[in-house]
Amino acid sequence: MRSFAIALIAAAIATVEAVAVLEKRAVTLPPANGKFDYQLGGAYTPPTGTQILTRDRTASPVTGLYNICYINAFQTQPDDATWWKTNYDTLLLRKSNNQYFEDPDWPGEIFLDTRTAEKRTALATIVNGWIDGCATAGFKAIEPDNLDSYTRSNSLLTKANNLALAKLLADHAHTKNLAIAQKNTAELTASDKATVGFDFAVVEECQAYDECDNFTDIYGTGMLEIEYTDNDNAQSVFKAACTARGATHSVILRDRDLVASGQSGYHYEQC
Repeated sequence: MRSFAIALIAAAIATVEAVAVLEKRAVTLPPANGKFDYQLGGAYTPPTGTQILTRDRTASPVTGLYNICYINAFQTQPDDATWWKTNYDTLLLRKSNNQYFEDPDWPGEIFLDTRTAEKRTALATIVNGWIDGCATAGFKAIEPDNLDSYTRSNSLLTKANNLALAKLLADHAHTKNLAIAQKNTAELTASDKATVGFDFAVVEECQAYDECDNFTDIYGTGMLEIEYTDNDNAQSVFKAACTARGATHSVILRDRDLVASGQSGYHYEQC
C-alpha cells in the first residue's frame, strides 16, 4: 500500500511538473514570413502591412503587431554605463590591467561579467526586471542582444557561461508568456537552443557572412533576418537573401544606425 501511495505521489508530482512546463511554454511565435521592421534607432510609424516589430525596451509596442522587446542583456548601453558603474560595478568585466572591457566593435559598451554563478544570478535579477517591463508593456517576445560577447572578450568570457545566463533569462521570460529570440551567434547548435530554450532567431547579416543555414537548419522559418546597406555589394547581398529565403522568411535591408523614418540615412526594404 505504501509503495502504491508513493507511486501516486510521484505521478502527481510529474503531472504538476509537466503542466508547469506547458504553462511556461505558452508563448506566441512571430508569424512566419510576416512583414518585419527593426526600429532600434528610434520609434516611428511602421510601414504599411508590418506584422512584426522590434523596438527597444524603453519604447512602446504598437497595438495589433507582434512586438519584440530589445534588451542589451550581455553588455551595457553607452548611455547607461554610468548607472552600471555606480550601482553594479562588480558585474562589469575588467581586463588584466583593471580597465573596463569595452566591446571592440561598439565603443562605450562594457561587457557584463558572466563568469560566476553568483554574478549571473545578480545580472539575471536586473535583466529579468526589464523583461517584466516588456511583458507589462504588451510585448510578445524579447530579443536579448550580445549573447556572443564571449567571442570578443579575449577568452575572458565563455560560451557556456553566457548560455547559462541566457537560460536564466529564457526561463523567466517563459513564465511571463514571452518568447525569446537567439540573437546572432551562428556557432550555437540545436542542443544549445534546447538547453537555453530559445524559441526563434533574430539574425543580422547572415547572408553577408554566409551563415544563414546555421540558423534555418535549427529554426526553420522561425528566423528574422536583417541585412545592412553599408556592407559591400549590399543590394546584391539583399537580392540573394530574397532569392534564397524571401518567400518563406522575414528578410529586410536597413541602414546600420537603424534611424527613424524621415531622418538622414534611413533605409528600409523588404523582400
